[in-house]
Amino acid sequence: MWLLSRALNLGILAHVDAGKTTLTERLLFEAGAIGAIGRVDDGTTLTDSLDLERRRGITIRSAVASLVIDDVSVNIIDTPGHPDFIAEVDRVLGVLDGAVLVISAVEGVQPQTRVLMRALQRLRVPTLMFINKIDRGGADVDAVLRGIERRLAVRAVPLTRAVGAGTRAAATVEPEPDRLHSALVEALVDEDDALFEAYVADPARVTPARLRAALAEQTAKSLVYPVYVGSAMTGTGTAEFMGGLVGLLPVAERDDRGPRSGRIFKIERGTGGEKIAYVRMFSGALRVRDRVHHDEDKVTGISVFERGAWVRRGAVEAGDIGKLWGLAHVRIGEQIGVHQDDTVPHHFAPPTLEARITPDRHEQHVALRAALTQLVEQDPLINIRSEPSGEVAVSLYGEVQKEVIEATLAADYGIAVTFRETTPLYIERPAGAGAAEETLNSATNPFHAAIGLRVEPAATGFAFRLDVGYQSIPLYVFGTVGEFASAMEQYVRAALQEGLYGWAVNDCLVTMTSSNYSVADGPPSRRGPTSTAADFRKLTPLVLMRALHNAGTYVCEPMSRARIDAPAASVGSILAMLARQGAAVRAQSMHGQDVSIEAELPAAEVQALQSRLPAVTNGDGVLESAFSGYQPVRGEPPTRHRMRP
Repeated sequence: MWLLSRALNLGILAHVDAGKTTLTERLLFEAGAIGAIGRVDDGTTLTDSLDLERRRGITIRSAVASLVIDDVSVNIIDTPGHPDFIAEVDRVLGVLDGAVLVISAVEGVQPQTRVLMRALQRLRVPTLMFINKIDRGGADVDAVLRGIERRLAVRAVPLTRAVGAGTRAAATVEPEPDRLHSALVEALVDEDDALFEAYVADPARVTPARLRAALAEQTAKSLVYPVYVGSAMTGTGTAEFMGGLVGLLPVAERDDRGPRSGRIFKIERGTGGEKIAYVRMFSGALRVRDRVHHDEDKVTGISVFERGAWVRRGAVEAGDIGKLWGLAHVRIGEQIGVHQDDTVPHHFAPPTLEARITPDRHEQHVALRAALTQLVEQDPLINIRSEPSGEVAVSLYGEVQKEVIEATLAADYGIAVTFRETTPLYIERPAGAGAAEETLNSATNPFHAAIGLRVEPAATGFAFRLDVGYQSIPLYVFGTVGEFASAMEQYVRAALQEGLYGWAVNDCLVTMTSSNYSVADGPPSRRGPTSTAADFRKLTPLVLMRALHNAGTYVCEPMSRARIDAPAASVGSILAMLARQGAAVRAQSMHGQDVSIEAELPAAEVQALQSRLPAVTNGDGVLESAFSGYQPVRGEPPTRHRMRP
């Protein structure tokens, strides 16, 4: 079995069209993993395998490739660049040893570049930067470096520089030794007291080798960001860059003897409809026939990516990325074995839009629902919901995502669909505390079970508590108190998908305050038809809705935090436009001839803001936006049809 002792799992990230997929192809070619470089425009790249990816020239799903640099096995994960697929990027970051942020030498730092850098900093992923396309007309590396300093606000250290940028003859060279030495000292001494003391005592003691070691150490801690320049299309600058990947990013020794620990970061369906889970192993090994997910699933097959191809193996070991078969119940983000110490939480912005979708052929309604259920497995932040009309509503991040879903349904499932109107996706929150209860054999209770529930506001998210004795639980149905609590939590979660106004209820605590059940030969207080799990499941939404009615709910709309960078001369027009879109300006600052304006506005207004910005800034304005939370709706709350009465 081909297995190197050191491994590096690397993510490549960028704004759309910065050239990250082309850079991936170049790295694979230079390492000998592929015999020819694919082209995004021709749809021949290795990592963009979806037909829509090839047609549009964008990455939609993360893809894995493998190569060898020196004695290091490098798994490259090519990630989406379009903001509609930022959740796909965020999931991948948790399994990386390091990352590359690709920036175009022509367009410079773009809105998505900043979003990605913030995510990399938040999760402390060691990162190199690659300024690409230095051979394109209009390339200006110095301007990009200034943009990195001003707009990304990180400590960047250029390790190569461009000669003849903006021409086909563009090349890369190393900076002059004295200049590079001075730049490294200046960048590194602030975070390294020993280095600072040595330099003050005798600058000659700070050798290039010592600086290189300090640079690698601070890169691994995300304190400094080495920058390389080049052209993925021509290959110039990539040799130096590949040396930096294995020389500066934290390459790990394989910990095959440690406890089994991995994380599922992607799920897809095979050609036969089988579920395939992608896992990153941090330590130990996962083998065929091992059981996972509370012993519910058994691994039936494993493939590991080696030298440009997926190869069937009996195990996936520490440092590797593998594909797993046989795991019917695992979900994206699930831990395998011992949990990693996630000191930094993962933040997944929820989808803020919803669109109704119907099959063009009426007889494909059932097939459409089954297909959408499989697509939800691949992206757990996307939900589907049934409408009373029989239509299905899909939650979304943006318009491009609709096109992806439509193309995938047509290509993979043979289902042509039509999307109806797209609307904001609101939520409800409890206004106060409320309780309700149903007793056995009462006139208002059509089921052979009894429950009491109390709803109250919570700071964030959802929590369920069981506050009943085991004597009131039908253990002959649920087995244990823990299983009963788990089942009731699932029933409550399902019922909270529709609040009083039809929207999902968030930020609440639900406590089960009473429970009872009936058996045919029980005491008089419990005598009756034997209770089943279905009785508890069907009774839960009835009681919960009455508790919500007693508590009251209010509707909240999704909000976005927007930042506009534009010429200072356009500030008046921008402020007027923001006022028309219902935005509240939070901050305003000047940077030379430019102005930065930060504002908060309803997420539904961001697309209109984006379309109007060029007109008020003469095409020089740049908008960056991100989900910022929910705020109560002013005026009459919007409603959505409820499936339950």
